[in-house]
Amino acid sequence: MTTFSNANGDLDGSSDLPGRFGPTATTEARPQDVGPVRIAYAPDTDGAPDPGEIVWTWVPYEERDGRGKDRPVLVVAREPEGTFLAVQLSSRPHDGQREWAAIGSGPWDREARESWVDLDRVLRVHEDGMRREACALGRDRFDAVVSRLAQRYGWTAA
Repeated sequence: MTTFSNANGDLDGSSDLPGRFGPTATTEARPQDVGPVRIAYAPDTDGAPDPGEIVWTWVPYEERDGRGKDRPVLVVAREPEGTFLAVQLSSRPHDGQREWAAIGSGPWDREARESWVDLDRVLRVHEDGMRREACALGRDRFDAVVSRLAQRYGWTAA
């Protein structure tokens, strides 16, 4: 078997994924340091991330060792600098874990598995750092997530 690497020496081609490197890299945001956050449901299927939408971006692993993977995130707020705050999705069951909120299943998962969002880990996503727009999360499910984030971090839900 022949293995090919790209110009960055990446064997799996993931270095070409938006949000992985440079000024548009997806990063972890400390919720207590982001300042006032006003969350408003505003999906618009224009290809750009909007609060209430699930988009795909590179998400670094919590170990911060340079590894990560392309995964869906729920955009929850737009920041004045043009970046977005988001929470990552997981299809691994997290029932009963207080730092996770169930959002059900949807078109972001080809296998229609139930999903959860990680309330403990807030990500900063750049418009040019996302791979694609998956769909808008239903308003009731978005409001349930926002309520938990507002309660946890003191953010304001519109």
